[in-house]
Amino acid sequence: MSLIEIESEDQFTKLTKDDPTKLIALYFHTPWAAPCQTMNSVVKTLAQANPDVRFLSINADDHSDISELFEVSAVPYIILIRNSTILKELSGADPKEFIAALKQFTGDTTPSGDAAAAAANSSDSQSTPSAAAKEPSPEELEERLKKLTSAAPVMLFMKGSPSSPQCGFSRQMVAILREHQVRFGFFDILKDDTVRQGLKTFSDWPTFPQLYVNGEFQGGLDIIKESLEDDPDFFQTALST
Repeated sequence: MSLIEIESEDQFTKLTKDDPTKLIALYFHTPWAAPCQTMNSVVKTLAQANPDVRFLSINADDHSDISELFEVSAVPYIILIRNSTILKELSGADPKEFIAALKQFTGDTTPSGDAAAAAANSSDSQSTPSAAAKEPSPEELEERLKKLTSAAPVMLFMKGSPSSPQCGFSRQMVAILREHQVRFGFFDILKDDTVRQGLKTFSDWPTFPQLYVNGEFQGGLDIIKESLEDDPDFFQTALST
């Protein structure tokens, strides 16, 4: 089955209710989040390779009501449902994690065979949050960090993912962003030590999480808390400048 692009809330309701026993994969994305560019082709390939699973593609900006229904605040975001029950939530551009989840809930030891492997391997070769093949030069690293920090209007560099933070400070930052209904991109610095160490110099800030708005470093957890105390509309103000 091919990937179905959701055009309306009525269409979404129909496709998620007409066959409740079918496994459904909801893929939330936006055109501005760089990791979605990688996952778009991966999800399309997996949809074609898994005809028994219904894949729905949802632009999180165009269909904010659906996004809010599932509390989606970071993209890419994938939710697997069956019988109106959420089975699994995946945050971030990790095709291998998605393939493993499909395997788990389809009961198939090879849910998409060679196509799945090809999708995962092709994504590894693209611009994804993974370690570089060789040590970059200082100039190359700075250029990469500029692109990463500007990959989304609001970019969070954290330990883990929004659905599974790996430290209390990252968990608190995610909670703050969600409380203020800020849609954000993220990068798991635990998966790339080059980025992790490089950002400390790039931002002149030694700890994580780190938050960027429009490519500009805003601070760590304490600074963001203080900024919100001084200006409850801090995020809107920072995004408009």
